[in-house]
Amino acid sequence: MKKLALLICLYQFSSTTFSQSKVLSPDVQIKLALLSAPEDKRDSAAVYGYSPAKAFTLLRKGGNELICLADNPDQNGFSVACYHKDLDPFMQRGRDLVKQGKNGDEVFKIREQEVKEGKLSMPKQPSTLFVYSASKDDFDTTTGAVKNGYLRSVIYIPYATAESTGLPLKPAAPGLPWIMNPGTHGAHIMINPPVQKEMNKK
Repeated sequence: MKKLALLICLYQFSSTTFSQSKVLSPDVQIKLALLSAPEDKRDSAAVYGYSPAKAFTLLRKGGNELICLADNPDQNGFSVACYHKDLDPFMQRGRDLVKQGKNGDEVFKIREQEVKEGKLSMPKQPSTLFVYSASKDDFDTTTGAVKNGYLRSVIYIPYATAESTGLPLKPAAPGLPWIMNPGTHGAHIMINPPVQKEMNKK
């Protein structure tokens, strides 16, 4: 569970030996990326995705505070995300470090140091990341159809602690919030709803 939210964020940008089918059309990428955003925010959220050559690129300009990320075609399974624009310097730095070949622990340590040195800014208020995911068996890489999707929420509160928030270090029960990476730039509240089993699944 350590640094789970960090690994979720890096999932969209890390390289892997898995290779899905061709990149989905921009319209489909946008539609799927927006599954991670609250419904009342979807019409105006910015969306980043992938060109036919799999270059990370802006697919749609935004008009509100949210930035959404399409599924990485070179990753196994399905994962899209949406976060507050004030988190973008933090997210962009993570993307840049991943491109340099840094792993999750290295990215965390570098960003922690840069925030302390004032080189990297973090939001001054709580800021949310939403992640919508599904297993490889529930994602059709040809059509873009997704079933049994799972939505989790992450609320970043830099340098918050269990004492400053009153939150435990692990969930007291399924679906209840807890704090991860307390006392660091990446301190965040995790909210993972209980998994709903598909009724007709055998």
